[in-house]
Amino acid sequence: MNTAKHLFSYTKPNIHSQAKTYKPAPFLPMSRQEMDKLGWDTCDIIIVCGDAYVDHPSFGMAVIGRFLESQGFRVGIIAQPDWKSAEPFKALGKPNLFFGVSAGNMDSLINRYTSDLRLRSDDAYTPGGQGGKRPDRAVTVYSQRCKEAYKDVPIVLGGIEASLRRIAQYDYWSNEVRRSVLIDATADILLYGNAERAIAEVAHSLAAGKNIKELDSIRGTVVIKKEPPVGWTEIDSTRIDWPGNIDKLPNPYEYQHNTKSVVDAAQTDINNSQIGLRQLDPETMAEQIAALNPEAAEQLKTQGCPAQGIESEKAFDPNEPQPIRIIPMPLQNRSEMMDAEKVYVRLPSFDKVRKDPVLYAHASRVLHQEANPFNARPMIQKHENREVWINPPPIPLETDELDGVFDLPYARVPHPIYGKQKIPAYEMIKTSVNIMRGCFGGCTFCSITEHEGRIIQSRSQESILKEIEDIRDKVPGFTGHISDLGGPTANMYRLTCKDMPTLSKCRRLSCVHPTICKNLTTSHKHTTNLYREARKIRGVHTVSIASGLRYDLAVQDPEYVKELVTHHVGGYLKIAPEHTEDNVLAQMMKPKMSSYYEFKRMFDKFSKEAGKEQFLIPYFIAAHPGTRDEDMLNLALWLKKNNFEVDQVQTFYPSPMSLATAMYVSERNPLKKLTYKGSKIAIPRGIEQRRLQKALLRYHDPANWPIIREALRKMRKPHLIGSSVSALIPDEKSEASFGKRTGHNPNARAQQTKARTGKSYASVKAVGVNSPKSVAKPAAKAFGDKFESAKKFNAQNTAATKSSQKPAVSGGVKKAPGQSHHKSGKPKR
Repeated sequence: MNTAKHLFSYTKPNIHSQAKTYKPAPFLPMSRQEMDKLGWDTCDIIIVCGDAYVDHPSFGMAVIGRFLESQGFRVGIIAQPDWKSAEPFKALGKPNLFFGVSAGNMDSLINRYTSDLRLRSDDAYTPGGQGGKRPDRAVTVYSQRCKEAYKDVPIVLGGIEASLRRIAQYDYWSNEVRRSVLIDATADILLYGNAERAIAEVAHSLAAGKNIKELDSIRGTVVIKKEPPVGWTEIDSTRIDWPGNIDKLPNPYEYQHNTKSVVDAAQTDINNSQIGLRQLDPETMAEQIAALNPEAAEQLKTQGCPAQGIESEKAFDPNEPQPIRIIPMPLQNRSEMMDAEKVYVRLPSFDKVRKDPVLYAHASRVLHQEANPFNARPMIQKHENREVWINPPPIPLETDELDGVFDLPYARVPHPIYGKQKIPAYEMIKTSVNIMRGCFGGCTFCSITEHEGRIIQSRSQESILKEIEDIRDKVPGFTGHISDLGGPTANMYRLTCKDMPTLSKCRRLSCVHPTICKNLTTSHKHTTNLYREARKIRGVHTVSIASGLRYDLAVQDPEYVKELVTHHVGGYLKIAPEHTEDNVLAQMMKPKMSSYYEFKRMFDKFSKEAGKEQFLIPYFIAAHPGTRDEDMLNLALWLKKNNFEVDQVQTFYPSPMSLATAMYVSERNPLKKLTYKGSKIAIPRGIEQRRLQKALLRYHDPANWPIIREALRKMRKPHLIGSSVSALIPDEKSEASFGKRTGHNPNARAQQTKARTGKSYASVKAVGVNSPKSVAKPAAKAFGDKFESAKKFNAQNTAATKSSQKPAVSGGVKKAPGQSHHKSGKPKR
C-alpha cells in the first residue's frame, strides 16, 4: 500500500526569522499595512483568488493559506483583484517562492452563467452578492497577470476550476474541446483535488532551493514535459476498445528475451479470438504491429523479434539504456515483465479528442478508471509539441491529518476589510461543519469525485465537536443552531472499504452502483453517535442536516434513519432521486426508485412516531444525457400523482470532466464498451428541447402550459390536456377551473410566500424578494460572437420565460399550505 509523508512532519523552513518565532496572524494579510504590523518585509507565498477572503475552513484559500502558515511560511492574500492590469497583482510585492492561483470555491464560468448560458446577476462569494467581480476563466487570467507582474516567479494553479481542467476538456461555454488549463494559463504546475499534500511538497522543495521544473513527480500535480521519461513503459490507450476477445492477447513483439513462450501463447489466443488469423508469420506479424501501433512498428525495426523471423535493423543490447516500451491498452494484463513503478498511460492527444467525440468519451473513461490513488498510474496527453503529464492522485489524508487542517486558527469570519457587507456564501455556511471529504457515489453529472476523490476522509469526532464549540464561541450572533453536519454527502462519514487489499486493486467508478459493494461498510453508527454527542454541547439547541442524503445507503441502517428523522429534520429533508425512469437513472448512476420508496416509508414511519409532520424535498434534473421527452413526461406525471410542485429546478450543466459531459459530447455512454458503430443515446441539446424538459418539471406553472400543450400534441398524448383528473395540464378553455377539478392549488405559491415572509406574494414580488437570480442578456456580450454557443443562443433565444429565469438550483416541494422551500448547502473547494 502506498504511503505518504505526514502533513505536519515537515521541518519549518529557515528562510527568515519567523521560522524561530512563529505566530499565526489574526488574518492573512491583504495589504502592505497589514504586513508591516506583522513585521514582514515580504511574503513567501501569495494566494490570488476569485472569492472574497473569508477565514473559514469551508473556503479554499483560507484552508491552503492557514495550512502553509502552519508550515512556517508567510502567506498573503490578493482576493478578487481588478484583472484589467497587472498593478493589483503587485499589491503585496514580489513573493519569495510562488504565486498560488485559484478561481475560488466555484468554477468561474459556472459561477457566472446559468445552464442556459444566461448571465447571473449575483455572486455568492462576493461582498453584497455583487456579480462581475472575477473574470471568466479566472485561473487563466490571474495567472497571466501574475506573470506580467513578476515574470520570474513560479505560478502554481489550484482550486476546482484548475482541477477539472487538468487535461483536454469539453468547454460548454465555447462549445469546443479546450487544451489543459496549465498550457493556456502559462503556469508552471497544477495541483488538483484537495491539495494539502502537494502544496506542502512544492513549498518546502522551493524553499530548499529546488527549481520548479524539477518538481515533476509529486502526486496530485500536473506538469508539462517535452517528452516521456526514458526507461518507462507506455500503455497506449489512444484508441477505443478493440473487438473480440482482445484482452487475452499477448504482446509477441515486446519481449525479445522470452519470445518462444510469448509466440506460443499468441498463436493459441489469436486462433481463439475474433481477429481471424490462423497463424503468425513474420509478414503478418509486422502488418499487425504496424496497424495497431506505428510507434511499436518503428521500434520493431530497430530491435526485431528473432522468434518471429523479423530481423532488426540494429542489434539489441540489453546493457544499453532502454527506450520507452509501448504496449496497447488491451494487452497490458499480459505484460508480466513491466516494472509497475515505471508505467504510464497515454491518453488520446488533444488534437484527436478535439476532432473525435467518441475518442473524447474513451479518454474520459480511462481518466476515471485511473482515479484510485492506490493503483492509479501517471497519464500523459500530447498537446501539439508538448506533453501534459498527470501524476497519480494524492494519498488520502489520515484522520489526524484532516483534524490538523480543520483545527488551524481560523478567525471564522470574513476579513475586516469588508466591513458590514455580507457575503452570501459565508452567511449560508457560517454555522455548518464539514465532517468529511470525498464521495464514492459516482454520479455521472457530478464532478466532486473527480476533485475530492472516491475514498472518504473523515475527521475524528473530537475535532468535529471542538469546531462546534468554536462556532458557539467565535461566530457573531450565534443562536444555538448548527445548520449542517455534512460534506459532499451527509451520510458517508467513516464509511470505508472493509478490505484494504481489495481497495488497492479496485477500479470501480462507484461503490454503490449498480448495487452496493459487498466490501463497503454501511453501518452509520459513527454518524449516529456524532449526532447524539453534538446535541449535548452546551449552548447548542438544534443540529440540522442540510447536506444531500444518499438514501440508498441510509436504508441499510434504520437506526440512523430514526435518529435523523427524530432529531435533525426541521420539517424538510432534501434528497436527490434526480429522476424516476430506470433508463435515465442508469445513465446518471443513481439508484432506482425502489430505494426512494423504502426510504420514504421509513421517513414517514419515524416522523409519525416522533409526532412530527415532515416532508421530503426531492431534487430532479432536466435534460440529462439519455433523457427523452417521454422520460420527462413520465416524471411530470409522477410528480402530479404524488402531489409535488417543483419550484426551483436544475437543467443539466455539462461541467468539465464529468462522465455525463462525455455523454453530452459523444452521444455515447462511456460506462459501457465504446464503438463508433454502437447505438447513440438521446441528448437534449437544443435550447427549445431543454426548455421543454425543464417546463415539464414545473408542469403546474401556467407560464409553461403553452409549450407543454404543443409538445403533448406532437407526442400524440392529447388525453393529458384537459379538465379531467388524469390530465397533466388544462386546455385553453378550462384553465380557470383546472385547480378545482384536479386538486391543483393555484394559490399555493401565494400561501407559501405569506407563511415564509408574512407578506403577500404580490408585495414580495414587487420588492424583489422572489425576483430571479439570473437575467436575460445576449450571450455575445458575455462570450463574444466567435463562440458557437453564443451564436446559437442569440439566434434561438428571443425571450426568457419565467421558469428559465429561476436560479440553476434543483429542488421540489410537496404542496402544503404555508410550506416554504429549504435551500442550504456547503461551498465546495
